[in-house]
Amino acid sequence: MSDYAIGDLQGCLKPFNCLLEQINFNADRDRLFLAGDLVNRGPDSLGTLRRVYELRENVHAVLGNHDLHLLAVAQGSTDSRRKDTLTDILEAPDRDALLGWLQNCPLLVDIPEHQAVMTHAGIPPLWTLAEARQRAREVEQVLRGPQVGEYFANMYGNQPAGWDNALQDAERWRVITNHFTRMRFVDLAGDLDLGSKGEADAPPEGFMPWFLHPHRQATDTRILFGHWAALEGHTDVVNVDALDTGCVWGGSLTALRLDDLTRIACHC
Repeated sequence: MSDYAIGDLQGCLKPFNCLLEQINFNADRDRLFLAGDLVNRGPDSLGTLRRVYELRENVHAVLGNHDLHLLAVAQGSTDSRRKDTLTDILEAPDRDALLGWLQNCPLLVDIPEHQAVMTHAGIPPLWTLAEARQRAREVEQVLRGPQVGEYFANMYGNQPAGWDNALQDAERWRVITNHFTRMRFVDLAGDLDLGSKGEADAPPEGFMPWFLHPHRQATDTRILFGHWAALEGHTDVVNVDALDTGCVWGGSLTALRLDDLTRIACHC
């Protein structure tokens, strides 16, 4: 059995199938840990989501910001955007099964066999892993419960920018969601800059990549994340592995074999 952590698919079905061939994926023995953003921007969001759904017994996927956007559009909480490639999913005869499965995906998944944890954007530097797990569970319960409509109606927005234990309801859910699915740069207080998407060595003034925060909570657990294609798969930080290598932008789709940390890429 082999376990593979794979970066953002974003509707790139052909590279995904190519990568599965390269790693000799076997549904009888292998597991896939997908870093979120399964859909959107790429040429075949519906085919990609169907392929992941087909492999769901072998898949552990976390929710990314594009996945949540799809769910919000499907709920009627927001409109599709000009660059979205989600229409085929929304009009598919099997949309309810696909979206129902997606909505039940977590924000954070533990991989104890490899002393690792995966989220879409990373682990906020001033949160302990225990706090991260607990806050992820809060939002996951909302996504699966009667308040889901309120969640999607209030999901969008960049404020509040930082964590406060006193946050409640929709604001609390939004801040948790932004940290797990949109985070790149933070300041010393841990507040997010959600307007910058560039390279790690060119942060906004007063900010830094979350994984370079000087007071990041120490842990021996490996952190696996996607979301930040500009990193090109590199953080230069021990036990912090970037997986998004920009397939949808013409880069590559990358799998990290967790058994020996070998990287396998399919160029897009």
